[in-house]
Amino acid sequence: MAEVDWTHRHPRDEDLRVGLISWAGNYLAFEAYKNTVTATAKNLGRRQTWELLVSNEQETQAVVRLKSLQGLYLLCEADGSVCYGKPKTSHHGCFLLRFHRNGKWTFQCIISGRYLESDGEDVFCNSRVLSAYHMWTPRPALHVHVMLYSPVYHSYARADHSVGRVWMDAGVPCLEECGFVLHFQDGYYHLETSTHHFLSHVDRLVSQRSSKTAFHMQVRPRGLVALCDGEGGSLYPQGSHLLLGLGSSPVSGEEWFILQHFPTWVSLRSKNRRFISVIYDAEVCAASERLTPMSLFQYECDRENVNLQLRSTNGYYLAQRRHRAIIADGHPVESETSFRAHWNCGKIILQASNGCFLSIASNGLLMASATTPGSNEELGIRFANRSFLLLRGRYGYVGSCSDRDLMQCDRDQPDCIQLLPCHQGIYHFQAQGGSFWSITSFGTFRPWGKFALNFCIELQGSNLLTVLAPNGFYIRADRSGTLLADSETITKECIWEF
Repeated sequence: MAEVDWTHRHPRDEDLRVGLISWAGNYLAFEAYKNTVTATAKNLGRRQTWELLVSNEQETQAVVRLKSLQGLYLLCEADGSVCYGKPKTSHHGCFLLRFHRNGKWTFQCIISGRYLESDGEDVFCNSRVLSAYHMWTPRPALHVHVMLYSPVYHSYARADHSVGRVWMDAGVPCLEECGFVLHFQDGYYHLETSTHHFLSHVDRLVSQRSSKTAFHMQVRPRGLVALCDGEGGSLYPQGSHLLLGLGSSPVSGEEWFILQHFPTWVSLRSKNRRFISVIYDAEVCAASERLTPMSLFQYECDRENVNLQLRSTNGYYLAQRRHRAIIADGHPVESETSFRAHWNCGKIILQASNGCFLSIASNGLLMASATTPGSNEELGIRFANRSFLLLRGRYGYVGSCSDRDLMQCDRDQPDCIQLLPCHQGIYHFQAQGGSFWSITSFGTFRPWGKFALNFCIELQGSNLLTVLAPNGFYIRADRSGTLLADSETITKECIWEF
């Protein structure tokens, strides 16, 4: 079977959301209980996240509406006040969004012609004369673990640590080197690689963040971004090997990238510890004793849909076919490519569309033939493209705080949790500095333990997971900002984006 092109998937809604920062450094936020809009928040959270609904877009401007995560809109009234609700007419809540060369945005009310502005706290639309008070800095609200896709070259950025460079040459984003952490600090962005190096202005990877690793970001509503040095240079692929570096003469939109959440790739192992692999183009069996590119599968699962799909590096999905065989020749719209996941202490059991469970036949082939699951149907699962986690919950990222000795779940920037695999699905959590996560008798966590503890990870979506702590409870985000392990069942506060 011939390989298909690994085409870029349409971005998810959450990949296109933004936070908007005023001239005073505060975020535009909706106050649902007051039906008001303010600009006082210091961090980007759920109330500061907006989805841009675009009705008309050109090179320098677009007509948009700003929609909150609760489904209501930012509205400009006739008296210049700004509120939060549902549009009354076809133009109510519409703004002319202009993109400025410094990366900032302005919003001009379509009806009144007045600009959206803030005095540092309140938000209103009073002036028709553009000034610095009307400038808003867009910040992508997607999870900070991202990948860069070039729509011009149809490839992904890849860090090559052996030579300290970044290339735009990855056809399939299954390697850890295709993931970058997007740090936002003082209005600038820093790109960190999987080995915790930073891309610098001299096209080299360096070990420390500095002014030479800081980039301006141009943002467009449909997920396009460009990274610039502020002095006329932009990042774009150059030369025959597509080296990602600063230059002043990009052509045909080379400097624009699609920014997306870094996908989840996993490996699966059978009871006899052989990797599930695609062989002979499409057959799937437990044959390999070592991990190969054909043993990697992208884990795709909508949060609202309990079923998952596994995409092979050949571009096709695993599908249940005739004689109950699992073949890597499926397409995402086929029901035969959907499997239901059952978790057991970090191991996964997959149930096919025919109701049977996946197991390994005597000849090594993966079959949907078991009517009841047992140990032979349990597959070991492990992250294949990430050695660390950056967790984001309902109230923010998981991280440490200088004035508190407990791990928090409401941070604007995450701490890196280094993953040390122990057993299939079981990991040790290592904090920055080499110490381990420890748990208190109250179910709270400290990041400086001496001994490694077991944490069980279960995937709940494409980039969603739950964590079973060493005390037997699920880790959850608490409204107070403290990270706790005290939930017997999986609730919304136990779901973590990674």
